[in-house]
Amino acid sequence: MHDYTMKKIGLIGGMSWESSLLYYEIINEKIRETLGGFHSAKCIMESVDFAEIEKLQHKDDWNSLNKIMANSAKNLENAKADIIVLCTNTMHLCSEEIKKSTDIPFLHIAVATGKKIKENNIKKVLLLGTKFTMEKEFFKKVLKEDFNIEVIIPNESDRDIVHQIIYKELVHGKIESNSKKEYQRIIKNSINNGAGGVILGCTEIPLLIKNKDINIPAFDTTRIHAEAAVEFALKQ
Repeated sequence: MHDYTMKKIGLIGGMSWESSLLYYEIINEKIRETLGGFHSAKCIMESVDFAEIEKLQHKDDWNSLNKIMANSAKNLENAKADIIVLCTNTMHLCSEEIKKSTDIPFLHIAVATGKKIKENNIKKVLLLGTKFTMEKEFFKKVLKEDFNIEVIIPNESDRDIVHQIIYKELVHGKIESNSKKEYQRIIKNSINNGAGGVILGCTEIPLLIKNKDINIPAFDTTRIHAEAAVEFALKQ
């Protein structure tokens, strides 16, 4: 058994807590799978109240959101975390502010995802997530500029559908077969538009769509992000 010095992973959670639970689970499973025995992850979580965040998101008050995220990141750094992992896609809109406020590495979800897509030699992908994730540039920009991957998003009415299903059903743990059909239809349309893969760019989407439900590779950003955190923690 190697003598590992494991780094401490700092997690910003609570958006939603169900998805933070997934991060915690995937990180610990991956550590156990890699190191065996009784190993589990050294980590610490700073969890916010999602109601507060959701209200500010829909008011478009990113100034306040920046402050909350930067503050959470600082708390993790003060608690001796070695890396910051933000357990949600949408709030990566605050990544610049987080990086500015802390001196430890920040593991960007789009960078981790971009590496995975590149490994699969896929040049064009469909991005699904909240409206913020699909419409704003923070995710697409990383894929385009750092990895030369073309990103397409659904048309406006389909973006509405994707977003509503996340906020009205998935974050509340509701899984509807009709909603799954809608997502499958939207993904199928993107294949006709040349998409070679689909990014499940919201922690909750994999609850609804699994690889077996579609005909192109699905990139589950939660799993990719969490596993990249473990890779960092175990790098000697």
